[in-house]
Amino acid sequence: MTVRTTLRSTALALAVAGAAAGASTLVAGTAAAATPDVPSVFPCTSNQFTSKLVYGGAGMGNRYAAIQFTANPGERCTLPGKLDVKLIGAHNVLVNDQAPADAPSVALSDGSSAYVPLHWTSIEPTDGQQTPNAVSFAAPSEYNMHGDYINPNVDLPWDLGAVDADSVSHTIDVGAMTQGTAPTA
Repeated sequence: MTVRTTLRSTALALAVAGAAAGASTLVAGTAAAATPDVPSVFPCTSNQFTSKLVYGGAGMGNRYAAIQFTANPGERCTLPGKLDVKLIGAHNVLVNDQAPADAPSVALSDGSSAYVPLHWTSIEPTDGQQTPNAVSFAAPSEYNMHGDYINPNVDLPWDLGAVDADSVSHTIDVGAMTQGTAPTA
């Protein structure tokens, strides 16, 4: 074997090895790019936001309000599109969940807001109405990203007046979670 043949063989071997290494790096890079990212926004715990009832106005016996959520400074989390709302007190008033089952979740971040609209009627005589003590719901997560338990239950005192509670009209309609600040009167 001559020196020239040995050099050609060595150069060819190095070229093949280099191409193989480049191909495996390309495949590995493609696989890494296709791997799903770990989510950066997790479901909210009750200590990541503040919530309050916001009066939205009245007209022709209809009453409007919202449960407004505002992210605490520096917090990022998501709220479900369909929030399971309950009433405390007012045993003849029912909650009518009007949000679609597939309503999209809403992200909160560093002071941003979202709200759930509420609607009811208040046209019956006083003996046909009841006033809830509170509206209640649970945050979507009981554990923060470190695994610490956070009580998910939130009760907001009801300060929005009486609700019809007779056989004809006796519901509070609850809509889907909506990005933004709740409309006010």
